[in-house]
Amino acid sequence: MKMMFQSEREDLAHTVRVMFDRKDTNTAGGNMSVKVFDQEGHPYILITPTFMAETFYSELHPAQIIVVDFLTGEKVDGVGEVTREINMHEGAYAAHPGIRCVYHSHAPESMFWATSGLEMPNVTEATRELGRIRVLPFAPATSQALATTVHDALIAIKDRAMENIFLLDSHGILITATDLHIAVRIMETVEWNARIAYQQTLFIKLGLLADYRSCGEDYQADLASVPPIAIPGIPVTARPEPFPTPVDIKLDDMKFNH
Repeated sequence: MKMMFQSEREDLAHTVRVMFDRKDTNTAGGNMSVKVFDQEGHPYILITPTFMAETFYSELHPAQIIVVDFLTGEKVDGVGEVTREINMHEGAYAAHPGIRCVYHSHAPESMFWATSGLEMPNVTEATRELGRIRVLPFAPATSQALATTVHDALIAIKDRAMENIFLLDSHGILITATDLHIAVRIMETVEWNARIAYQQTLFIKLGLLADYRSCGEDYQADLASVPPIAIPGIPVTARPEPFPTPVDIKLDDMKFNH
């Protein structure tokens, strides 16, 4: 017997482990979730458990991915307790129906900018589609104030919320995306951008650069014309089909025509 949303929970558990091993988060925390729908279109959140990193070092069994009813907030399946920061995930999903993944990380290079309370200069070609990489005002971890801050900031950017990254002052990184693996790509490319932006900062202080540079010009030159978000297609998946009862099987149905 398969679990609810087994393949999606397997994918999320595997991705969490890879992100931890690649140092895109640490034992201080971090959490990931995806929004899914059942056969009737009812929405659920699949989310990592509390103490994902501290206790389990992100080595999770798919059964430890918690299933939460999006409409009621009730846990309906999974081993363990829901992460304490689920209110931030719920706030993000409520901001835009196109958000299907929320990724909160403590990636070190990006944490430098977040803990400094500084907007991260967006200088690499791979991250240009994200536009500004803003830092949100400080609010304590797991608090409703943080969830509200994230929710309101995502509403303000409208459809850009479907592929976005915010720095959370002194707390970490918050990515929203249309797909789990797009969120991972954003995290990995922004980590490279964070390091390169820091190195350019040193060059500016040394007088080797006049300002941040990107794509051969001033890094802010074309942030106003950020390319549109590429919405992923819906993959073809197998549909459960009831087995016929013996009385329903007719010999004519068993014929094979070459």
